[in-house]
Amino acid sequence: MPVTRFAPSPTGLLHLGHAYSALFARHAAGDGHFLLRIEDIDAGRCRPEFEAAIFEDLAWLGLTWEVPVRRQSEHLDDYRAALDRLRALDVLYPCFCTRKEIQAEVARMAGAPQGPDGPLYPGTCRRLDRNERARRIAEGRPYALRLDVGAAVRRTGPLFWHDRGRGRQTATPELLGDVVLARKDAPTSYHLAVTVDDHLQGVTLVTRGLDLFASTHVHRLLQALLGYDPPEYHHHGLVTDKSGQRLAKRTDAKAIRAYRDQGLTPAEVRRLAGWTD
Repeated sequence: MPVTRFAPSPTGLLHLGHAYSALFARHAAGDGHFLLRIEDIDAGRCRPEFEAAIFEDLAWLGLTWEVPVRRQSEHLDDYRAALDRLRALDVLYPCFCTRKEIQAEVARMAGAPQGPDGPLYPGTCRRLDRNERARRIAEGRPYALRLDVGAAVRRTGPLFWHDRGRGRQTATPELLGDVVLARKDAPTSYHLAVTVDDHLQGVTLVTRGLDLFASTHVHRLLQALLGYDPPEYHHHGLVTDKSGQRLAKRTDAKAIRAYRDQGLTPAEVRRLAGWTD
């Protein structure tokens, strides 16, 4: 039976885009299992009141899910174990660059590599030798751990994954470059945590928005490195505003509970999200 999940971050209130994504995942589960996961690794932005609102809003929309709910903050050892396995494969390297330094390096480069969301990390610290890395770490320099995509692809060889909307896909993790997998203040990143979580929770069908399509290429690479069987994927369309921009917390998209306060019913909000029962 299918196992799907909806995995919001408690960094703000849910909006219509979240409603559509949750309803899509629940529908895709059919007679199988629908899981709710709280992705709360960003301790600086996550708030308990937003987590409580997630449960309340989803229940108000008529959704039910299986328990227990997995909270990423309670499973940091799982991500550390995965990092250790990747470190043993020699596909990680420490990156000491600040965001400002990365921007300056990209600006100096002619034809800087581009990803779906702009310039990619130029690989500055990948070129450091082991002695220099060790020296900087011994000095106490802060660093992130990046995935050496080139080394990883050489190890795994060609990879593929299946999307129910687009068919068979050839994995091209180079799209996002050497992504960050952990930082000093967080032993995991979105890419690593979601890959580990989906495996440990037995998710067989990952449903999420098209804005995360490129990320799946990286996740397929991580699955291969960690020895995980890949799930199926279905990347659905995005709910947009009148200008065609996708709804997002950072742009103060109207919250589900604002519609509730206006007196709309759950059915009316589901229709506003583009979902027809």
